Amino acid sequence: MKRVKTITMIIWLASYPKSGNTWVRSIISALLYSKDGNHSFDQLNYIDQYPVKKYFENLIDDFYDLEKIKKNWAASQDLINLDGKIKFLKTHHINCRFGENVFTNSTNSLGIIHIVRDPRNLISSIKHHWSLDDYHSAKNIMFDVEASTGMKPEVNKDYSFPVLISSWDNHYNHWKKIKKNYLLIRYEDLVNDVENELMKIIKYLKRFIKFEVNNEKIKNVLKTTSFNYLKKMENNGLFRENNIDDQTGKLKTFFNKGPENKWKNLIEEEIINDVEKKFYNEMKELDYII
Repeated sequence: MKRVKTITMIIWLASYPKSGNTWVRSIISALLYSKDGNHSFDQLNYIDQYPVKKYFENLIDDFYDLEKIKKNWAASQDLINLDGKIKFLKTHHINCRFGENVFTNSTNSLGIIHIVRDPRNLISSIKHHWSLDDYHSAKNIMFDVEASTGMKPEVNKDYSFPVLISSWDNHYNHWKKIKKNYLLIRYEDLVNDVENELMKIIKYLKRFIKFEVNNEKIKNVLKTTSFNYLKKMENNGLFRENNIDDQTGKLKTFFNKGPENKWKNLIEEEIINDVEKKFYNEMKELDYII
């Protein structure tokens, strides 16, 4: 497909799976798509996921052919940008390159909000999310440079689509290479001082988008995007992005432990030592270890 000239309008919400992307997505949607800051899960529809089938429907005929997908990353994003509007896209995909094919570039991307989480706390979340047998299996996924999701068709799930996540360190290092309009958000800072992180996000958004914000709106955003509030909404059947448990066939809890997920109380020392050794440089850079 012939490339078309585009205006860079995609702002990525990029993260390794289970790192707080939906939390940040909820905060942004409450800020931009509500008048009073009260969040509802319907607002998440304004921040779509990428890559998914619909963005490749007119470009490829096999949604599980990685070679065809790689060759059409740029073309699919060109099409997304044709409307000339700023939009946010959530992704767990690594910002990788295969030959001449890059996942995204400055032509297609306006900026990135990069959400990261301490890999020691990711282990239990990944185990739960993907119904894994043990913490060793979760650790092995995080160490796997060829790790991916969505490789098998799932019934009635349009977002079942190949997503290359690679290892945790590869994922972090490749996304941080984008210097243009880059904002780093640590999950732990959201837990410890969400209001400060919210103000950072507001300041970032106001560089590109005009929207009203006041003390009352900020108060409502903080209230209705808190972990306990989101979990309550999910318990009331208002969340529609749950995984299905492979063993029971039932929907799995998405907002599981949240801030109560403390690796020191859950993960055996051997696994923690492996993680800290494998990801030492990245964890030190992010102030997860001294």
